[in-house]
Amino acid sequence: MYTQFFTIAFATLSVASAASLRTSPYRHVAVFSVDGLHASDLDKYVALRPNSNISTLLKTGYEYSGAYTSAPSDSFPGTVAQFTGATPKTTGVWYDDIWNRNIFAPGSNCTGLPGYDTDSTEDLDYNSTKLFSGGIDPAHLPKIIVDGECTLQYPHNRLQVNTVFEIIKASGKQTAYVDKHPAYDIVRGPSGTGLSTGYFPEIESIPGNNISAVMAYDQLHVNAFLEYLDATVPANSEGNLTAVPALFGGNFQSINVAQKTYGYQNTTGFPFSAPILEVVDFVDASLGAIVNKLKSMGLYNDTLIIVASKHGNAPINPALFGEVNPAQITNATGVPVEWQTSDDIALIFLNESSTTATAVANLNADRASGKILNIYADAPGATPLASHGFGTPVNSPFVPDIIVQPVIGTIYTTSKKKVEEHGGLSADDRNVACFVSSPRITKAQKFTQRVFTTQIAPLILEALGIDGGELEGVRIEGTQILPGFEG
Repeated sequence: MYTQFFTIAFATLSVASAASLRTSPYRHVAVFSVDGLHASDLDKYVALRPNSNISTLLKTGYEYSGAYTSAPSDSFPGTVAQFTGATPKTTGVWYDDIWNRNIFAPGSNCTGLPGYDTDSTEDLDYNSTKLFSGGIDPAHLPKIIVDGECTLQYPHNRLQVNTVFEIIKASGKQTAYVDKHPAYDIVRGPSGTGLSTGYFPEIESIPGNNISAVMAYDQLHVNAFLEYLDATVPANSEGNLTAVPALFGGNFQSINVAQKTYGYQNTTGFPFSAPILEVVDFVDASLGAIVNKLKSMGLYNDTLIIVASKHGNAPINPALFGEVNPAQITNATGVPVEWQTSDDIALIFLNESSTTATAVANLNADRASGKILNIYADAPGATPLASHGFGTPVNSPFVPDIIVQPVIGTIYTTSKKKVEEHGGLSADDRNVACFVSSPRITKAQKFTQRVFTTQIAPLILEALGIDGGELEGVRIEGTQILPGFEG
């Protein structure tokens, strides 16, 4: 769970590192999320493939084996953390599909009582069965009252703080981003202006258990990255480029799918299954293609490469896998529930927050059958939400009344298609692969202390010669840049 605490201002914490980066800033930063890849997977892969592209990148890089992504570890807050420098209590983004006490249903006129599902999945698309789905259909968007007016809430309007994309674009530079749904419009930031171009092929149109099809989908992302280095964009992009973007990046889906579908081997050390190794090899080759293109364009020495997963997947140990019907958790509260988001976590919004104590007492009585490890809530018998960096529902329309953390390996689902999932609070979900690489880093190092993917955001800005303190989330949470850039 989130345990970052700071008492010193950002400007004080980053003086040495900011000085060295601003003296000789990079021209470009490339950020790639290998969704699902754990910190432990890097060690496994380098041992298997000592001459791989990843191994080569690490020889001129800093590896952060203690890196943790957001809590919850859903893709949406995981992405937002890297580009805002802040956690859900500050960004307001807890999950891709979750309740918001302040919004209204699509097609409404903001009448009646507020409270509706903030859905930033493929459900927003015009047609999610198509690879290029038509983008976000405004008819699918919830509504919210802003300055007395009933307005549409696009995903980027969910954010309560700015993003690196907005700041970089406002500085006169160009930006580009690629991800799995048009809803990743969220990286544009609250202003909606953060992207020069976005490319969002719909992953939902791809057969979920077909690894070859998902790798072909990921290849579209790789092709986009390579086009950006020519200052061009693929067909079906939103926006355009007139120069190589100062910041570009996106994600790989195939490892996430292989983990969920096949899992790891149930032997000592939990080696990669054949499908997982196949897709890690694919990602490795893709990173190699990007590096080769950077070199051919004369951009490699001026580009900082950041590889950091939005999330892991749990359990790594297949023997721990188990399922509980999410309705069991809902019913176990014994009180009316407005909404529950479930994966290997349950985020519960009650009809009345005044019933929290009753719900917690009932959940405690159901710990064994519900496979409950921890309960976070502001009530007796639970761990206070704020004590673990979650904020409090009293002060925020985004914070759940109750967070249920199951024992590791348990997924709250009725699906029989997955053997791993993410979104939860375990180390398998949160301790993710994270490294930076540049030929300017002449002494490779592995940092083993706990760091957070929120620390990527100010590093991106500092690497481009921009004050990381321009990020509102960085100022609010006191987020430091990743270690290793002190001179």
